[in-house]
Amino acid sequence: MEFSRVRGGALGVLVGLTVAMTGMAPAAFATSGQGGCVTVPSPYQKQVEKQLRLRADGSQSPADCKAIQKFQRREGLSPANGYASPATLHLLTVASARKNPNAAGKCPVRSWRVACVDLSRQLMWVQRGRKVIYGAVPIRSGRKGLETRGGWHSITRKKRDEISTLYHNTPMPHSQYFAGGQALHGSLTNLFTGPGSAGCVNLRPADAARLWNVLQVGDTVYVYGHKPS
Repeated sequence: MEFSRVRGGALGVLVGLTVAMTGMAPAAFATSGQGGCVTVPSPYQKQVEKQLRLRADGSQSPADCKAIQKFQRREGLSPANGYASPATLHLLTVASARKNPNAAGKCPVRSWRVACVDLSRQLMWVQRGRKVIYGAVPIRSGRKGLETRGGWHSITRKKRDEISTLYHNTPMPHSQYFAGGQALHGSLTNLFTGPGSAGCVNLRPADAARLWNVLQVGDTVYVYGHKPS
């Protein structure tokens, strides 16, 4: 996902740097207006406006903020402050894909269950034939140097209450391994921040719990695309 150009000189630069590092608006500059709305624009402003079919001018109007805030509340995103955050853009991409996530036909259609992991859009779903039986939901894939392995895989084992002995006993709830030590699993950290995982496909805990009941050992996983920088 690329940054849109932000007007506003030094303020825009500072906001952009803060968002790039943390995914959130800096508190000192995120002045709240009526209804708890953030009044400063985001580096992602135009992309979010386009997804919501608003006037894509890169400026944060009261109407823009209310529309963004409404979407954030519907998706359970916190804080729901109307700021066009990276998380908001990510969830907009997921929401737009839910009706037909395989519209581009990039995940092969088979008669059996296929878990489709789209690294480019940072989302996944499960399909049987052309019917979507799970998702689409947001993911966080492997960061640079620890990329999630692409191509065809299969679920080799499942462990409900897994922890990572390699990474400080980090909880990995509802782990479903598909490529050696790489697994589909829940993450207790904010899915929308940081450069990426250590190779696993991270999901929100509730999404991972639902996926646990959809996939079985032996089911197919297809990973494609490239994680945005």
